Amino acid sequence: MNHHNTPLPQVPPASPRPVRHLSEVQRRVTTTGRLRAQGVAPADADEQCRPGGPWQQLLPGVYLLHPGPPTSEERLHAVLTYAGRDTATPPPAVPVQPGSGDPHRPVYRDVMITGLAALNLHGIASAPPLTSLEHIDVLVPRLRRLRSTGCAHVVRATVLPAAEHATGVPVAPVPRALADAVAGLTDATVVRRLLTEAVRGGHCEPAAVVRELSNAKLLGRPHVVDAVDSLLAEGRAIAEQRLYTMVREYGLPDPVWNVDLRLPGGPHLGGLDAYWPEQAVAVELDTRAPRQDEDALWSEYARKREHLERLGITVVHITPKKLRDTMEQQAAVVRTALMASGDRDPAAYVVVLPR
Repeated sequence: MNHHNTPLPQVPPASPRPVRHLSEVQRRVTTTGRLRAQGVAPADADEQCRPGGPWQQLLPGVYLLHPGPPTSEERLHAVLTYAGRDTATPPPAVPVQPGSGDPHRPVYRDVMITGLAALNLHGIASAPPLTSLEHIDVLVPRLRRLRSTGCAHVVRATVLPAAEHATGVPVAPVPRALADAVAGLTDATVVRRLLTEAVRGGHCEPAAVVRELSNAKLLGRPHVVDAVDSLLAEGRAIAEQRLYTMVREYGLPDPVWNVDLRLPGGPHLGGLDAYWPEQAVAVELDTRAPRQDEDALWSEYARKREHLERLGITVVHITPKKLRDTMEQQAAVVRTALMASGDRDPAAYVVVLPR
């Protein structure tokens, strides 16, 4: 150790020595550990945070190296830095390793923004502005020893989802962020608006949202159930619109839309979204919501499909997600089924009725 260092001045500099690999926001938001590594003792840091001083302590062990209100970005990084610290292990907030993407983006392990703040970062317009949020929800592993404090509201997950990145910040995927936001909301209109906009804006599929709401045990709340019902109707309408687009854009022959099939003088065979009577090919949108009765509903789908296929009708099942992400591929599947119809035995005669 070099004993010839000059003693620490009474007032340490307004910020520690700049560190090249830290981003701007990391230079302003720092921890007791990082300060100590740069030669600033905890007592000196506390001294700088006295009223009227140049620094402030935003959260336990997390400092903001300027006076005045923190920006939204500083609050986000302060919350991630706080939640990323774990008393048993070194702080998970570490500078990025060379060659791993953006050299200025800090890496936060096992921690991500969720709830309304995450929805705002995902670009969902009906989510409130970050500046208006009193608390920022942060998702951490269930066993992390951490309590909510200040602007950090800790949400625990048995299994953490894979984080996505928005504006350089790790955020929970939209369905999980929605569930965490809805858990704290009581206004039915706000809940419906958030869910609908997330689906309408193409951020996620209704089924994924319903699955997260179900996992969070939120489907027992009347205002959530109402919002989910309109969400599923919205999701089906969007999926139907995409199905029309697929037929038009990929030059498939026109089907009859939204029909019911039945055997002449016999039982009802079920509804179909699109049907090509000459080729006996049907398309069914799989818009099941993963609720408690999923198995019963799936076996009903399977029964209908088997029954139709026994009558010589080919049923193509398409999920809204596949229709959104791989429309060309789905069009090819339908086209192949239409072309193969000539090689099959003719289908049984069925009556086609408008649904």
